[in-house]
Formats: sequence, structure tokens, C-alpha cells
Amino acid sequence: MIAHGKNLKIFSGNANQPFAEAICRELGLPLGNLEVGRFSDGESFVSIYESVRGSDVFVIQSTCTPVNDNLMELLVMIDAFKRASAGRITAVIPYFGYARQDRKAKPRDPISAKLVANILTRAGADRVLTMDLHASQIQGFFDIPVDNLLGSPLFIQHFSDRFGIDDDNTVIVSPDVGSVARARAFAQKLGMNLAIVDKRRPRANACEVMNIIGDVRGKRAILLDDMVDTGGSLCNAAQALVEVGGVTEVYACASHGVLSGPAIERIQNSVLKEVVFLDTIPPRPGMNCGKIKYISAASMFAEAIEYIYEEVSVSRLFL
Repeated sequence: MIAHGKNLKIFSGNANQPFAEAICRELGLPLGNLEVGRFSDGESFVSIYESVRGSDVFVIQSTCTPVNDNLMELLVMIDAFKRASAGRITAVIPYFGYARQDRKAKPRDPISAKLVANILTRAGADRVLTMDLHASQIQGFFDIPVDNLLGSPLFIQHFSDRFGIDDDNTVIVSPDVGSVARARAFAQKLGMNLAIVDKRRPRANACEVMNIIGDVRGKRAILLDDMVDTGGSLCNAAQALVEVGGVTEVYACASHGVLSGPAIERIQNSVLKEVVFLDTIPPRPGMNCGKIKYISAASMFAEAIEYIYEEVSVSRLFL
């Protein structure tokens, strides 16, 4: 229990309340008394039913589906706390939406990640706490401090418990060239070899796997990614590992299970043995897929919140 300095208060929007409640249980604190609702025309409203004057406020809200509604809720909550004289406001965004639009991939593209960063800052957020941004350089889009937690320690614990460390029969696989740095660090922690799926993406949400770089034949493969949206890339990579690479079985893990469109059906019908997500995004209602498993990231976020409140380094969470 934290017991010094300004009051620490934690509030949550509607995006993932169970996650916020789990964080509060880890910290031994109650969830703040807040109502976030909708007017009849769909506009968001916020009512805060306790004083936050001078408090260190943490607002927990993933910008997952419905993305725009949840983002607007977050902005309205930040504005409400700012006008209620909160001492400091930290936007805790376990899943940061719009992160895929981080550069101009073609002429006349927006850079939506920068736009959202500007809006959050202008709304009154003093700092941001998030996890596994799609591109790490998005931290530089903000003019306020950003702590970008890594979900890999939780996956390392999961797979080391299951397969052990330094297993020569298991290889870590990056699903594309852009994820190589993340996969390499993951492989080093587990003492396993690294392979890469070389793919070509002809259009959005579609990919064509071309080749497997690395020795994977006869081994167990673990695909590592930051997020899974429609599941096409992940399932195609798994299929290529089996058909082209000759692996015996394929597992996968990703911090954010967006799982839009046909994702669940694709995973269920794929060669994947298991897909592990963190609970930064809540499971879809009625989701029925025995291959999908969730690991809670609440304890890591609770530690980060405690360190930020205590004004000590968060870097120990990256070890």
C-alpha cells in the first residue's frame, strides 16, 4: 500500500474496467468513483463523484474497439480531471490505438499517431503510460514523458515455464523484418535461436509470405508480435513455417489481441497450437476459441504506477 505524498487515485473509462480493477487490487486501492456515459446522441459525458484536487490521478483507458469512442472518453476524462484541479494526470493507455499510422507510407497520408499524441497533450495529460507501442519512435511524438512498458517479460515467464530455457528444439520467429529487434531480444532472454519470416504485403490487412530465414526444420516455433488485428499475417506466417520451414508445431504470442473481423475464425482454423495475448484489450464478447489464452499485465502496470507515484525509476521493469 502506498502511503505518502499526494493522494494516488485511479480511475477507469469503459474500455477495459476489469483490467483497471485488477490493477487496483494489486495496489490495494479502490477504483475511483467516476461515471462515463453517453447522451442520447452518442456524445460522451463524465461525472467525477469524489475530490481529486491536488491528487496524482491515473486514468486507465485502452483505445481499442470502438476506438474513436474510447479515445473520446479518455480525452473528456482528462479534461474533467484538469478542470477539477488534479495535481498530475497520467493517461494509462495499455493499448495505444492509431499507432500503425506513424509515418507517411505514401503521398498524402496522415500521421495519425502524432495527431493523437498532440490531442492527448492538449487535453491536459501530464504523462503517458503504455505498453508495446507499434513503433517505439512514437514516444518522440509526445512533448510529455512516455513510459512504454514491454510485454515480453510476461511471455518469457510463460514460455520458460512451459519449454524451459536454452531449448535447442525451440526457435523464436519474427513475423516480419520490422519486428526483428523485438524478437532478437526475446530470443536472447530465452536462450533460443532466431528466425525471420520474409513477407510481402500487397495491400492493407493482406500479406504474402515469401521465405523463411533461419534454421527451423524439425523444431518448435514461437512467433512474437506486438499485436494481432485480423490474424492474416500471423496465420500465414504459421502456415509458411510448417509448409516451407518444416517446423513441428507453432505457438504465438502478442501483447495486444485486437482480433477484428475474421481473426478468431482464422486462428481457430490455423496450424497454430496456441496464441497468447496480454489483457491490454478485453476478450471479444462471446469469443469461443480454445487456442487463445490471456495473461494478465495488471501486476506490471501496478508496479509502473507505484514507481511513477513514488518518483523512482521505471527502468527496472525493462530488465
